[in-house]
Amino acid sequence: MILDASQFVFKAPPAISRARRVLIKPNAGYPVPYPATTSREILSLIIDGIRQVSDADILLLDGTPGGGPVYPIYKALGYDFPRVLLLDVKDCIWVEVDNPLPKPLAVPTFLVPNVILSSDYLITVTPLKVVNGMASLSIMNLLSLLPSSKYGGETEGGWQTLYSLGIDKVVADLYFTLPFDLGIIEGRQKFTSQVDPTKGEVEKYGKVFVGEPYQVDAEAVQALGIKSDYLELIKKARVGFEI
Repeated sequence: MILDASQFVFKAPPAISRARRVLIKPNAGYPVPYPATTSREILSLIIDGIRQVSDADILLLDGTPGGGPVYPIYKALGYDFPRVLLLDVKDCIWVEVDNPLPKPLAVPTFLVPNVILSSDYLITVTPLKVVNGMASLSIMNLLSLLPSSKYGGETEGGWQTLYSLGIDKVVADLYFTLPFDLGIIEGRQKFTSQVDPTKGEVEKYGKVFVGEPYQVDAEAVQALGIKSDYLELIKKARVGFEI
């Protein structure tokens, strides 16, 4: 679903009214404001929408690519919402989760924060970004839920272990292993960067994409007119597989 950003109000799906714990995954890996990261404004709208239908616990969870603390970044981005628990990926207890695909594309198991497994509804919220020619949207946003100490390699800010396996295959595997319920792409502006993910060109776009993560990423990619290999891999893997 593609909405006008200027009139966007988050209408919580019925499943949220039954949830006891809602986890929101923003894109908050750098102390740089929107559109390089998820804005405080859209998170506030989402939280307000949840509160309209539920008194569930609301958690915000993210980590940094280099494994540093995320709390200073939350503060820099203005993430100071009442009755919302802010969590750092690196402080979580890790659980090994099997990839449910009969034939995993690259990764048969992932280490993931146990708080994800104990949450009833999962939302990934990310800016509309194109990084080095590749769409970086709601599913790609899930990468920073993984422990950089295991997957990041020796280079700060890198994901060498995962990229060596083929990052599109890894992201496709992650989509099936962590079945997030909702993807939201904040497209008030479009952010295009090359090497440095904190610097790039900014264009007014005026849209918000909302839906199941695969569907919402596919809509955004089509609207942008670019190709996304991980979406093609997911499409093929979904044949005959029930999520």
